[in-house]
Amino acid sequence: MTSEQTARAAAKADRRQSLLEAAARLFADQGFTSVRLEDLGAACGVSGPAVYRHFPGKTAVLGELLLQVSRDLLDGAHRVAGTEAGARGALAALVRFQTDFALSHRDVIAVQGREMRHLEPDVRAEVVRLQRDYIGVWADQLRLLHPDEDHGTAVFRTQAALGLVNSTPHSVRRSPSEQRGRRTLLEGMALSALLAGSEAR
Repeated sequence: MTSEQTARAAAKADRRQSLLEAAARLFADQGFTSVRLEDLGAACGVSGPAVYRHFPGKTAVLGELLLQVSRDLLDGAHRVAGTEAGARGALAALVRFQTDFALSHRDVIAVQGREMRHLEPDVRAEVVRLQRDYIGVWADQLRLLHPDEDHGTAVFRTQAALGLVNSTPHSVRRSPSEQRGRRTLLEGMALSALLAGSEAR
């Protein structure tokens, strides 16, 4: 591949990512059904038809957006959990990781929470599988910390903690000062939900 071809490929990849980021904002603000390809293109400085150079349609944009973030979360969870020696440290690191994501990807969380029904069935199934595997990384650590609890309880604990952290699109404003001010409290509450009962052992 020549340097010119490499530059074109990089520019195309950048444009594709810009479209996904714009889609997250627009879908979160207006709802999936209200956003047109023309709106998406305009947000990135291109025409609506130009979006077809990157995606076959609006549903494909939504699918790639949620697939990408689900893969990134799962990969990140494996990486974060693998750097800690004990379950308690791994869970604290996972909470920090999820909090970072929630505070910096408010739009994606909002879209994931209400637009999954618009995905193609096979894409939706893959997103659900990735999400289940992500929860599984947390649950594996919880089983080490709470050996008398079953997998279902570990999943319940994880979902409760994630629900708390992911509520930030509704409870934390976008200003950096407010995010900094509430991060510690948010992380502490989520970790308490995960650790509850372990102190007595």
